[in-house]
Amino acid sequence: MDPHEVEFLGEKKLVDIVPNFNFGQIHLISGSIGPFRASLPVKVPIWLAISLKQQQKCRILCPDWMQLENLDIIKENEKQSKDFTAMPSKHYMDVTHILLNVASDDFVNVDSIRTIVKDIWDMRMSKLRTSIDDLFRDQNGIHALLKNLTLMEITSLRPFVPSSMDQLQRIKLSEDHVRSFQTQGSQ
Repeated sequence: MDPHEVEFLGEKKLVDIVPNFNFGQIHLISGSIGPFRASLPVKVPIWLAISLKQQQKCRILCPDWMQLENLDIIKENEKQSKDFTAMPSKHYMDVTHILLNVASDDFVNVDSIRTIVKDIWDMRMSKLRTSIDDLFRDQNGIHALLKNLTLMEITSLRPFVPSSMDQLQRIKLSEDHVRSFQTQGSQ
């Protein structure tokens, strides 16, 4: 899975919009959405919010977890914890990216939101690199427990970890082969 596929999955998340039109319910495979009443908030998938926003038919409301005060708390919790903290959205990075690119005029303090989310991402990536480094340094390390990772964070690891684990296994097999050869030679 690549980042674009993860972002596609993130577009299924619901967000509140304030439509500027009236319309009945829309029946989709995933369920019904609406009815839409001008000036009354309604929850819709992000993909629909984007489409309506681009047609200038709605205003997208900032999710609670994207409020600056809440992001500051999340950032501080992440900074204080040596483990990965649970994120308010499994798609926090991609949802932030999508919403701020499409509806930046609907949000207050867009640059601050971007900065804090990027800071959170950087802290989590640093923890992830440290965790993987510790795993590779441990001679008997064959697995790691990484709770609370998001799909985008896992996707960022995918190209690196399997090949690294393969290389470590090859090195270990070579060392075992050399040891067994040295043991046979000393007999």
